[in-house]
Amino acid sequence: MTDPIRPPGKTTIAPEVLVTIVRLTVLSVPGVSRLATNPTEVERFFNKNTSEGIKVSVEGNVAYADVYVVLKPDLNVREVGHNIQAQVTRAISEMVGMEVGRVNVHVEDIDYVAQAGA
Repeated sequence: MTDPIRPPGKTTIAPEVLVTIVRLTVLSVPGVSRLATNPTEVERFFNKNTSEGIKVSVEGNVAYADVYVVLKPDLNVREVGHNIQAQVTRAISEMVGMEVGRVNVHVEDIDYVAQAGA
């Protein structure tokens, strides 16, 4: 089978697309209760590449992400963090074809309130 002929040009991925991919991926990881507020919430006014709980930067073809999460109780925090890193790396690599330089996971809280209400 031959490859279809591609006309010259380039594909540009908006940083907001990466933020959306990261947000949806993180929220789908078992053990994540919700996204936390970035400690530097003021950055949202000056930087389009942030969303509540997510900060993404791109250098060349390499993406870097900081994720701020609140986890569900009674889980191995380190394991959930590693799962978040693995899933975000996979999602960006497979969906956008970019390399991932780093995924920093910041566990801001444990959601014990959700357990008390159950």
